[in-house]
Amino acid sequence: MSKCKVIAIANQKGGVGKTTTAMNLGVGLSKKGKRVLLVDADPQGSLSISLGIKNPDNLDVTLSTVLQDNMNETENQAEYGIIHQSEGVDLLPANIELSAFEVGLINSMSREYVMKNYLSSIKKNYDYVLIDCMPSLGVVTINTLVAADSVIIPSQPSFLSTKGINQLVRSIARVRKQINPNLQIDGVLFTMVDSRTINAKSIISSMRTSGYPIRVFESEIPKSVKAAESNLEGKSIFSHNKDGKVAVAYEALTKEVLGLDERQRDRVRTSGCVR
Repeated sequence: MSKCKVIAIANQKGGVGKTTTAMNLGVGLSKKGKRVLLVDADPQGSLSISLGIKNPDNLDVTLSTVLQDNMNETENQAEYGIIHQSEGVDLLPANIELSAFEVGLINSMSREYVMKNYLSSIKKNYDYVLIDCMPSLGVVTINTLVAADSVIIPSQPSFLSTKGINQLVRSIARVRKQINPNLQIDGVLFTMVDSRTINAKSIISSMRTSGYPIRVFESEIPKSVKAAESNLEGKSIFSHNKDGKVAVAYEALTKEVLGLDERQRDRVRTSGCVR
């Protein structure tokens, strides 16, 4: 059985395409035959809504429920709270209760390990777990970074968005140093790219050529109303506009992510390590 990879989709800045990326990369991986769990780790429930759940606040079981049960050592079935979506991915939804859970988590013992402990009980059922983080570095996001193998950082090609990347990278470095030494950054993914603007071109070009210490994905997600439309419809871009430029871009990203993991496995094999 292949090893499950947990990827955090994170950026402290909101509105940079985290949810759109989590959903479409997840569906893209599923289309390639991978077993995928999407975890909504934002109390706004944007990922849940984007996958067709009209009102997440009406759900009885969400991420906060299963994390609380895990802390209380309550025995549940592995699939408890997980919703099977029509596009081939599984979803663990979230709602406003996650905010209250986060406040309660602050005074808990081993508070940074709750997500990791929960995922360790269900990871065997998946090839990939993608976690859509909230736009802040609270306890739940730190939990995600502790549980993750790697991070993908969506960012608009703008000065303020790229400035936020540096703050996130410092936080990832702290988590790596203190708790999760194996945490990697897969790369920065530029989203909502309007290649006609000089500003966007220059920011992307400078990050690709200036010896920037973080990988920048070759794939770029173009600016398009189709992405927003698909979220409102509760469908992936592959269902909403499968031949459009956004779908083509997310398919390219999917191949790039799979290629990254294949190269990593090759490095492990050639180094003589056993996983």
